[in-house]
Amino acid sequence: MRLVIQRVRHASVVIDDVEKSHIGQGLMVLVGIEDADSEDDADWLAQKITKLRIFDDADGIMNLSVNDIDGEILVVSQFTLFAMTAKGNRPSYIRASRPEHAIPLYEHFVAAVQRLIPSEVQTGVFGADMKVTLLNDGPVTILMDSKNKE
Repeated sequence: MRLVIQRVRHASVVIDDVEKSHIGQGLMVLVGIEDADSEDDADWLAQKITKLRIFDDADGIMNLSVNDIDGEILVVSQFTLFAMTAKGNRPSYIRASRPEHAIPLYEHFVAAVQRLIPSEVQTGVFGADMKVTLLNDGPVTILMDSKNKE
């Protein structure tokens, strides 16, 4: 699984001109899933993002987690995180999982995150044409891959 994690002041998802989800300060998390991913990958990433110390403490040092600041999390599926761009100019998405594998794993990831934070996890709609708006705070953007645990 691949994640793009952004520290945000606020973020929202709009589908068909209707706001589906909205958060205040917290994390905007884009999730890409490939066939090799499992519930273990989802659980590991859920633990990491909820404990990731990327919010400023009173001294302006990134020392606090989303839970420490009573922040919120918005999770949005994004198959394009597995784009292959080596050949030509049109990306290939062959590595991205098909919905029959990706949807249950995406839902497992959301549930795993939900167990780790007190606020309700907000989401997009898997496979929908979503308009995502956010105010990146910092900017702070972190990439994580469960197959490359750096």
